[in-house]
Amino acid sequence: MVISSSGAALITGASSGIGYEFARLCAADKRSLIVTARNAESLKQLAAESREAHGVGVDVIPADLATNAGAKDLVGELERRNITVDILINNAGFGTHGKFWENDVEQEQALLHVNVVSLMLLTRLLLPGMVARGRGRILNVASTAAFVPGPLMANYYASKAYVLSLSESLSSELRGTGVTVTALCPGPTATAFQSRAGVKPSKLADVAGMSAADVARVGYDAMMAGKRVAIPGVKNRLLVGLSRFAPRVALLGFVRKLNESR
Repeated sequence: MVISSSGAALITGASSGIGYEFARLCAADKRSLIVTARNAESLKQLAAESREAHGVGVDVIPADLATNAGAKDLVGELERRNITVDILINNAGFGTHGKFWENDVEQEQALLHVNVVSLMLLTRLLLPGMVARGRGRILNVASTAAFVPGPLMANYYASKAYVLSLSESLSSELRGTGVTVTALCPGPTATAFQSRAGVKPSKLADVAGMSAADVARVGYDAMMAGKRVAIPGVKNRLLVGLSRFAPRVALLGFVRKLNESR
């Protein structure tokens, strides 16, 4: 099914977790969807649910954003189908766990492609059209990890710091254009993130996180309101606030203890 009308929402990593919940929220608002992830079958199921529950148009475009060509091919397919994107939700991302120099180098490179390079490319390639039309919303999923260094998940924490910095900078550059950029910075969330990252039993894995639905709702509302940064949960906002005043060496020790295996 091809979407030809304006106002479509593109959601990466939509097959599960927070991305799946973003898709449900957009569909409930009667927005046409473009959903992408590697798992085509899960996307097809999501599309069927969205059409049946809300009567919205849904385009399913599987893509591997861990590859060099993933993001550009995705945008090329949007152009081929004549799809206009007014909402971009860069949700796809994953983490790795362990000492950086011992982790698989291909996985570390793939992490940067998904979390950083593909997010940057999709934003860069879709922004000119939004600015020209004078409307658009971009939501980039960062993390509370963006505010602190992350021993034993070093590359992941660094990637989220990039997402937060880019998002805040763009929110300033885009003033007066009708386009906004929001960074969503959730803390621990009940998704498959930790299992994919290979996080062994640890204090971090023991933290009872917010539900994916609650996190997505905070992010969606913040995006639609044009907020610069959204941190779901009082506890997460408190920890981020405290991190601004804590000595850096103390933060390193605290986060390392949190990420260490039991």
